[in-house]
Amino acid sequence: MTHPSAFRLRPAAAALLLLALAACQNEPAAPAEGRFVRVVTVEAGKLANEIQLSGEIQAEKNVGLAFRIGGRVTERPVNVGDRVAAGQLVARLDPTLERNALTAAKAALEAARGEVSTARSTFERQERLMAQGFTTRPRFDQALKAQEAAQAQLENAEAQLELAQDRLGFTELRASVAGTVTARNVEPGEVVQPGQVIAQLARDDGRDAVFNIPASLLEKKSGETMVRVALADAPGVTALGRVREIAPQADPVTRTFAIRVGLSDPPEAMRLGSTVVGTVETATAAIIAVPASALTQQGSSPAVWVVDPAKSTVSLRNIDVMRFDPNQVIVSQGLTPGEIVVSGGIQALLPGQRIRQLPTAPDRTAAVGSQEGRPTLPPS
Repeated sequence: MTHPSAFRLRPAAAALLLLALAACQNEPAAPAEGRFVRVVTVEAGKLANEIQLSGEIQAEKNVGLAFRIGGRVTERPVNVGDRVAAGQLVARLDPTLERNALTAAKAALEAARGEVSTARSTFERQERLMAQGFTTRPRFDQALKAQEAAQAQLENAEAQLELAQDRLGFTELRASVAGTVTARNVEPGEVVQPGQVIAQLARDDGRDAVFNIPASLLEKKSGETMVRVALADAPGVTALGRVREIAPQADPVTRTFAIRVGLSDPPEAMRLGSTVVGTVETATAAIIAVPASALTQQGSSPAVWVVDPAKSTVSLRNIDVMRFDPNQVIVSQGLTPGEIVVSGGIQALLPGQRIRQLPTAPDRTAAVGSQEGRPTLPPS
């Protein structure tokens, strides 16, 4: 049987108990406004990845220069790499035949003019006699037809003269636009046919960066993808461009697709044939990223605390994570833009608990949490 004296408190212990009770009565109650946490608003964004491609500078437009007539080439004053201006001579044919044809056309024109003069005089005489009644209708009609025939021969002779002059001019091949000669296909002394390309000219009015890309990187819509192009041996020399053309068929050997990027104001250092590196930014569909500190777990699934702005309460919601980054979590499903999630102080939250938002830039002296797991309130 326990002795009654065992329940008696020693005087020192009784004093300590009274002090503790007094301290509890003086301790302030926990704030009813809610627990302080940090929150962020969910925003939609895109993940961007950079892809680098190797290619070369080419002319936007290449022109094949050719004679309109055939003949023997007597002169070709340009070579590969030469810059030519609009109207500059590129090649010349032997003009002997065309000069002879021009002389013949001039003679035929003079003869036609004489025939017209004779026929017109005859018709005017018959017209006067017809008015006086001294000639017959058949003779008058014959003179009229002779005049019309002579006029037709004159017009034909004039057209032949113009044609002969044009053919003589065609013996000189001149550049229609300014550019750089990239290829020559004939040498002086060769006989060429009409339309046979004599030289290839890269026009100066545009530059393209040409890349070969695999089908997995093929962009469906040209004109929308921006490409940053830099010289391989001088990365500081850059230009921007847009994809303007995509090859409809893959190369049979490399199985890649050629794309042409039209450059905007390319620097002079980006010469034809220069090796360049193109950087393309590819973006995913709209995604949502939240800070890594907002991630918690509900069962075996990742979750976040979502704030009800009307009630200032929190609820736990499962999410699907696409990717984990060092500072953020890419969410593929479970959140919508505009929602508010807790990013700091998630350890001590309970479903339905009221919360208060901490200031954006809290004081460094404000502790993150006490020994009981509650965030310490900032000083008032």
